[in-house]
Amino acid sequence: MHELFAENQAFRANGRLWIEGPADRFLGIGRLELLEHIQATGSISKAAKTMGMSYKKAWDLVSSMNTQARQPLVGAQAGGAHGGGAALTPAGAQAVAEFRAMQERFEAFLAAETARLYQ
Repeated sequence: MHELFAENQAFRANGRLWIEGPADRFLGIGRLELLEHIQATGSISKAAKTMGMSYKKAWDLVSSMNTQARQPLVGAQAGGAHGGGAALTPAGAQAVAEFRAMQERFEAFLAAETARLYQ
């Protein structure tokens, strides 16, 4: 296959990883980052603001993930400066860890396939 690619050109295998649910995309890198921002900020609205997205969009994404998952990934948390917040549930923390591990395996696969382009 190496004959298809010029030696002075940088070709690579590329792709995006996401998990499809029964009704919608369940988890991908954008949703994963939203979950991580919720965990870091303790708030869906603060996470949305940090990411430059509307609160409504963030809430819709969280609602979609919570609805599709066996157990909710994000739950309400009392307290904070304005009396409420959000945090990852144990299921949410597990989803983040498992997706990150899957992402690492996916990136290793892409790197291996890129190396095969030049064999």
